[in-house]
Amino acid sequence: MREFQGRVITPGEVTAAAVVTTQGFNTLASLQMALQFGDKEVKCGDQNNKELHGKPLIGKALCLPQTIGSTTGGLVLYCACAMEKNPACMLFSGHIDSLAAAGAVLADVWVEGVSMPVVDSLGDEFLAYVKDGMTVTVKANGVVEVA
Repeated sequence: MREFQGRVITPGEVTAAAVVTTQGFNTLASLQMALQFGDKEVKCGDQNNKELHGKPLIGKALCLPQTIGSTTGGLVLYCACAMEKNPACMLFSGHIDSLAAAGAVLADVWVEGVSMPVVDSLGDEFLAYVKDGMTVTVKANGVVEVA
């Protein structure tokens, strides 16, 4: 097991299986189809992300370097939380972008009963270490344990 210290963007504690991408995560392309058409597993719809395409995202620890793409990304993330079809948490190796941060913070403030901890600045070593299926535990203080 390894521990990584990051910065808390939205608080919470959770344990979930990891899904990992070393590419930028396009929130709109990844979640739009699943949210529009009721995919219960919320499989990643971004055909350009070979690491995640077709993999379920709901309830997973989404490990990524950054988000990319449309300015609607924050709204899509907020909607995923409002529909309870969100990842269990989002764990960024680098700094979170303003759109993803806005979606996560809005969901944290406005969506009652849904928690999606978000931690950034975990470092490149975090993304190099974590692999799909590993168990990830997010602590309230921004410590992320990977086993």
